Amino acid sequence: MTLNKQTGTDKKIAALIVAGGSGARFGSDMPKQYLPLLGKSVLQWSTDAFSGLADEIVAVVNPDYPRPQGARCGGAGENIKYVAGGATRQQSVRNGLAALRATKPDIVLIHDAARPLLTQDLIKTLVAAAAQSGAATPALPVTDTVKRNGKTESRENLFTVQTPQAFDFTLIDGLHEKYKDRSFTDDAALCEADGQEVALVAGQPDNIKITHPQDLARAESLLSARNGDVRTGQGYDVHRLVPAQGKKLMLCGVAIPHDFTLEGHSDADAGLHALTDALLAAIGAGDIGQHFSPSDPRWKDADSTVFLKHAAELVTTQGGLIAHVDVTIVCEAPKIAPHRAVLQRRVANILNLPPSRVSIKATTTEGLGFTGRREGIAAQAIATVRLPFVFSTAQNNEELKWAS
Repeated sequence: MTLNKQTGTDKKIAALIVAGGSGARFGSDMPKQYLPLLGKSVLQWSTDAFSGLADEIVAVVNPDYPRPQGARCGGAGENIKYVAGGATRQQSVRNGLAALRATKPDIVLIHDAARPLLTQDLIKTLVAAAAQSGAATPALPVTDTVKRNGKTESRENLFTVQTPQAFDFTLIDGLHEKYKDRSFTDDAALCEADGQEVALVAGQPDNIKITHPQDLARAESLLSARNGDVRTGQGYDVHRLVPAQGKKLMLCGVAIPHDFTLEGHSDADAGLHALTDALLAAIGAGDIGQHFSPSDPRWKDADSTVFLKHAAELVTTQGGLIAHVDVTIVCEAPKIAPHRAVLQRRVANILNLPPSRVSIKATTTEGLGFTGRREGIAAQAIATVRLPFVFSTAQNNEELKWAS
């Protein structure tokens, strides 16, 4: 077996993501693992952390809550297998382990999807520890004073435990079968019940578990702090108005009733085109024409949401977050105000952002210019993106070359 340069081991690594909860304590209409968190679902943050480290990923989900249509819940480029969970977390883990038996990895990392801030450094540390001891879990020493029935207890040798927890696959799979009739609070407890030592590695304070709405806000703040390189990009697009003749007028991914439509190679959605260019500009990735040539027949009458999702994926690939987007539509007609809330929700859905991070507005040119004469519609967009301050040696050398 070849050496995994990321983990430094030749062992086959699997990730088992437990995402079967209903989110009842969170109080949301959907499970908390599917909620948007700075442009990605909570579940996707967890799966993306294993990108390049795990040879395979299994996500155990609640069959009563299928993945929302169009939501990116798996890591970019990862071949994730989705498995139905059980009535309890322990049963869900057993189902996930059963799904891994065919490939039988050497080490499996079991992780709660509700902890989206895990880092690859923590994963690597756990893999190394599990390779030595057979089982490892991240832990943080208790620093607050602990009281029981009003009396202070010693906090010496007390720890809080996090996930992911890493195990020799054969070991933990066998223990889950052996103790399937007993209840444990985490997977490491099965090892303890069987006399198997569990190595403790330093946990990470930011590796919080999302249980209540305020936890989601805290996770957003912590992720934003990691991405301190704030960029803005601007986009502008114009399309001619022509008689509809059965073709819908598309703006920001929504069909707007009108006697005219926009002319273009794709669906000519000026709002999404401008926003796509704004995102590409923020990360220095050119413009929409470089990625989707208007002379390419593949994009004839194409849905422009494809273009915007591509730009968002490029931001994510660079480790970036979309913090806010703003679109201004310039036209005399149709009236945008009656549709503004729908347009806002549509763009928020495409980018997996809360609507509060999407601004949609419209203006006219008071009858002046081509928009004033109702010959076309223009759109201007601004996107704010946060990127990590991480530059490779090659990037630094390239920048220095340009600077000289």
